[in-house]
Amino acid sequence: MAAVAATGKDMHGEATFMEALGVRSVLDGGCGTGRVAIELARRGLEVVGVDADPGMLSAARAKAPELEWVLADLSDFTLPDADGPGPRRFDAAVLAGNVMIFVTPGTEGAVLERIAAHLYPGGLLVAGFQLVAGRIDLEHYDELAAAAGLTLSDRFATWDRHPWTSGGDYAVSVHRLDV
Repeated sequence: MAAVAATGKDMHGEATFMEALGVRSVLDGGCGTGRVAIELARRGLEVVGVDADPGMLSAARAKAPELEWVLADLSDFTLPDADGPGPRRFDAAVLAGNVMIFVTPGTEGAVLERIAAHLYPGGLLVAGFQLVAGRIDLEHYDELAAAAGLTLSDRFATWDRHPWTSGGDYAVSVHRLDV
């Protein structure tokens, strides 16, 4: 990370992207050691990190014990809503760091359904991942997102919003939960 920072590149491109959406609350799915969630919180957003790896969550908690970190599988989780029945809702969710290619193959649809269940109507799901053979491709991803009630709003080649072109090896997709 230090080498990337030395090049002048935005070290927090994912957080910059999310902040620019004008959202106030973010579910960081597959948060790992908390890099994105911690930066979002530093910028004043309400954030909850969810990850299935206890070691990574332990590292996140050590860095930011004041944030909410939840140990859970993204394909089968519900964050309770303190104000009533149903899952807790967020303005947006982010799946950064190639989350969609690291989930258990075959659970991608369930992951998108569980994330969508935690969004307010009109809420945004932003996922960035590499397009590699043997893992989820954009066509299938968009089909699974549609089945979860999400509609593609925009797609970029990078978190810096470089334009998407067919044949690229990385995509940042923005889907909106149907109202």
